[in-house]
Amino acid sequence: MSQEIENVKVLIIGSGPAGYTAAIYAARAGLSPVIYTGVQPGGQLTITNDVENYPGYPEGVMGPQMMEDFKKQAERFGTEVRYGVVTKVDLDQRPYSVWVDDNKQILAQTVIVSTGASAKWLGIESETRLNGKGVSACAVCDGFFFRGKDVAIVGGGDTACEEASYLANICSKVYMLVRRDELRASLIMQKRVMNHPKIEILWNHETEEILGEEEVNGVRVRNNKTGEERTLAIAGFFVAIGHQPNTSIFEGKLDMDENGYIITTPGHTTTNVKGVFACGDAQDHEYRQAVTAAGTGCMAALDAERFLAAQE
Repeated sequence: MSQEIENVKVLIIGSGPAGYTAAIYAARAGLSPVIYTGVQPGGQLTITNDVENYPGYPEGVMGPQMMEDFKKQAERFGTEVRYGVVTKVDLDQRPYSVWVDDNKQILAQTVIVSTGASAKWLGIESETRLNGKGVSACAVCDGFFFRGKDVAIVGGGDTACEEASYLANICSKVYMLVRRDELRASLIMQKRVMNHPKIEILWNHETEEILGEEEVNGVRVRNNKTGEERTLAIAGFFVAIGHQPNTSIFEGKLDMDENGYIITTPGHTTTNVKGVFACGDAQDHEYRQAVTAAGTGCMAALDAERFLAAQE
C-alpha cells in the first residue's frame, strides 16, 4: 500500500537558533510549520557549554538548555518538532518534494533551509574528549573564558589569524600552530599576527595530543620537519581549520559559493528557487554566531510568510 504524502505550508530543515527562530515566527503567523531536527537536534550549540554572549541571559546559559528553551517557545505557538533527517529534495516545482530518512515524502509549499555548518576538526581522540572542556572551534564564542591565560590555536588561514588576534586581546599568550612554513591568510592578516607581541607562531608544527583529564592543561606538539616534540602549558585549545556547511543535499539545486554556502539575495533569505529560503550558518560564512543565525531565521520566516501571501 502506498504511503500517503503529507502537505506542509512551511517546512524547516534544521533545528539550531536559525531553524527554531524561523519556527517561532512562522507559527505565530499561523503557518503551522513543521521542523525536522536533523542529525544534531539543536545544532552546534548543543556541544557548547557556557553561552554568555546571547542577549537575555545575563548570567549565561548552557548551550543545550538554550536550545531547549528555543524549542519550547517554538512548540508553544504550534510548531511541530520532529526528529528525522532530510535525505533528498526535489526543488524543480512547487510544492517541493522532500524525503525524510529516505522513505517519508512531504510536499512543502515553502522550504526554509537552516541546516547550519559543522566545524572541521583535527580528528584526534583528546580533541573529542575535551570538547567543551577547553577545546573549542569558536574563539569569539569561548575566548572570554580564557582571559589572562595561555592558549593555542591551530590553523593558517584568515579565520585562524582573525581568531588569534581576537584571543591575543584577552589572553596572556597565544601559540599559533601552523602545519606549514607559511600562512595561507591574506597579507594584512599575516602581518597582524606576525607583529603581535602576544602571538608566537610555531611553524611546521602539528598537534599530537591535547592534555588534561577534566579540562585542558596542555598540548603536545611535534615539529614535522625535525620530529622534535614539546609540551605547551595552555588552558584553551582552539581549532580554526575551517567550517563545512551542511548543504550537500542541495548541491545542483540551490546556488552555492565555492565552499558550499547557499547564496541568498543580499538583505534577504531568498535563494535562486522561489519559495525556498536559507538562514543561519548554511548561508553565513562571515559571522557564525547564534544571535546572527536567529536574526536570519526571523527573516526567513517573514520572507516565507510574504511569499505565501503573494501566492494567494
